[in-house]
Amino acid sequence: MLRLDGEGALHYQVYKALRAEILAGSPPHGGRLPSTRALAVESGISRMTIQTAYEQLLAEGYAVGRHGSGTYVAGPPAEWSAPAAAFDLGVTADEAHTRRRAVLVAPPAPRAPRLSRLGRRVHDVTPLLSSRGHSRPRPRYDFRHGAVEGRDFPRARWRRELARQARRTDPAVLDYPPAEGAPRLRAEIAAYLRRSRGLRCAPEHLVIVSGSQQGLDLAARLLLESGAAALVEDPGYEGARSAFQLAGARILPVPVDAQGLDLARAPAGAHRARLAYVTPAHQYPLGAVMPLARRLALLEWAARHDAYVIEDDYDGEFRFQGHPVAPLKVLDDAERVLFIGTFSKVMFPALRLGYVVVPPALVRAFAALKALSDGGTPVLEQEALAAFLASGAFERHVRRARARHAARRDVLLAALAEELGDRVEVIGTNAGLQVFLRLRGWSPARVGTLVRRAYAAGVGVYAAAPYYTAPPREGGLVLGYAGLAPAEIRAGIRLLRDALR
Repeated sequence: MLRLDGEGALHYQVYKALRAEILAGSPPHGGRLPSTRALAVESGISRMTIQTAYEQLLAEGYAVGRHGSGTYVAGPPAEWSAPAAAFDLGVTADEAHTRRRAVLVAPPAPRAPRLSRLGRRVHDVTPLLSSRGHSRPRPRYDFRHGAVEGRDFPRARWRRELARQARRTDPAVLDYPPAEGAPRLRAEIAAYLRRSRGLRCAPEHLVIVSGSQQGLDLAARLLLESGAAALVEDPGYEGARSAFQLAGARILPVPVDAQGLDLARAPAGAHRARLAYVTPAHQYPLGAVMPLARRLALLEWAARHDAYVIEDDYDGEFRFQGHPVAPLKVLDDAERVLFIGTFSKVMFPALRLGYVVVPPALVRAFAALKALSDGGTPVLEQEALAAFLASGAFERHVRRARARHAARRDVLLAALAEELGDRVEVIGTNAGLQVFLRLRGWSPARVGTLVRRAYAAGVGVYAAAPYYTAPPREGGLVLGYAGLAPAEIRAGIRLLRDALR
């Protein structure tokens, strides 16, 4: 009876072996199991281990004990003996029992799941975010956007702050977190935005989220319904498009030029759109900065059509010439802008902390949706980040990181110029943590071959085509450089040059 599989503690293996035999009908229902003493002698396993396995079978209802008589296989559960109509018309209870047992012992071959409309949309949407996972080994030189160099971050200081918060004896730290986020963190972020961006917002208008992607998801579910239209940049961030599509929205792509989203070139039906998604400080992935005239036009469109604008400030701290660009939200007198920020690229991606500055009329609903989604963001990291901001350590880190990233950018531009020359056009170099590399004369299909060849050589580069709603005429690459040391950048570009050849 004891066919052990070698997985788990010995008593658990014994339990699984006995359970499999019972489900297979040996012994049959009502049949007597061997005594623990006899089974221990036959198997060479201690009686204590056998007893522990029997206790598990008794607790889960597979067996019953009869005082002075022994342990027996339990009769079929009540629902197994239910009238045949409970299963199939014309099937006896014994036949139904046999079918059920067969399913438990040998489940049928898997079939395609019956999904909701949302589930089917999840299958249809293939967001670029999947590249962040670890489905395949990372190449030695990975120019992936979103990766950051872990050695840049003051990890020792962060560990001390986490430990200090963990030692706090305030019982409130162990309670359910506020759905909108820790009050102290919201106050510190509001103060930081006022200092660094000139954005004045009340802490009660901030909602802490698990990264900017959750902010996009919550905003989409709150503002969009099935069939509603959403304006998106083209090319643009696929994670935003995917969030809107999952909400059932129709995507209306708006062309992007050297000044960002051009509302004058919006497709028909733009006046009925419920929201627009933009990255005005550093358009992703082309790097354009939206000028004042277009910002005012976008705000006027939102106010006139009772729509909202999602402003994604995904890497606003990293502008290498002059001060960070003031957010669109600064001009938002009509309260039509949701401003999304994240700490993933400033600190480290695994932190999963971001925030949304929400118009006052939406705060209550936004926070309630956040509560229903996950119950609130973990408090320990929020409190540690609040202290990190309050001490000035965060802004010191930003200044140091900005200088390091500027140096990495300079190394990348020099390597591209030296190794690739006029075969490529480099776009979006004044800010952010990535550049757009236009490959002159290359089709998107040919770029796909290049990406695979570069990966085989140990270089991770990423095609630009997924950022477009329709295949572009000319192929390109998006190269992130924040996760690589200068020497690694130079070595990676040399290997990319060889792959291009």
